[in-house]
Amino acid sequence: MHKNRISETDKLKSQIDSFRPLGLDILKQIREYYKIGLTYSSNALEGNILDLAETKVVIEDGLTINGKPMRDHLETLGHSEAYNKLLELAESNCITEDDIKCLHKIFYTKIDIENAGIYRQKSVIVTGADVSFPKPDEINQKMQEFIVELHQIKQSSHPVEYAAMVHALFVNIHPFIDGNGRVARLLMNLALLQSGYNITIIPPIARADYIRALQETNRKKYEPFINFISEMVLESQKEYLRIIESLQ
Repeated sequence: MHKNRISETDKLKSQIDSFRPLGLDILKQIREYYKIGLTYSSNALEGNILDLAETKVVIEDGLTINGKPMRDHLETLGHSEAYNKLLELAESNCITEDDIKCLHKIFYTKIDIENAGIYRQKSVIVTGADVSFPKPDEINQKMQEFIVELHQIKQSSHPVEYAAMVHALFVNIHPFIDGNGRVARLLMNLALLQSGYNITIIPPIARADYIRALQETNRKKYEPFINFISEMVLESQKEYLRIIESLQ
């Protein structure tokens, strides 16, 4: 059972904020570090078999890894480009439907240009799971309602809780044919960055707990997922703080 760590994240955020503003060189190093780390972890959660070192080679050198699927390379390049856009979007203070479509388009263009940034035209059936996603003709309305609901949640919730809800609500709409999990994690991080938090990574080793908590949100039980995300935020803050201190 995961515990709610939000109060602890507040304390660590204060420590991190004491180092701000960061120098441009340090900021650049941190952004590049998390581009690789977030790309690797988010892809790995979806079954991408490139390891961290291979992900770094693909992103920084543009090389392909012998014996590894081409799609895994394309996912890596697409996610790293979507990460760059994420940093741009973090300068605003809200999340829009256009932002969501843009992130998906950037991530997915190299994989399937026809469906990149376009809401799915097919129903999603999850075999053996008690999950019901909106039908294609319901998605536009669901996404509009989602954006309105985000604004309401942001006004009444802690930033970490808000970020977790962004992720959970989006995934349960499942608006795209593929790539919803990665876009959800990008959106979660966009919410965190816009609230002054740092990038949060969900490590592949935590995949089982992550999926279990996320499945609870299908039944509108959000507390386990919020607690899980609060722990991931806390661990990512600890790492972020170590990085900042080492670069001073």
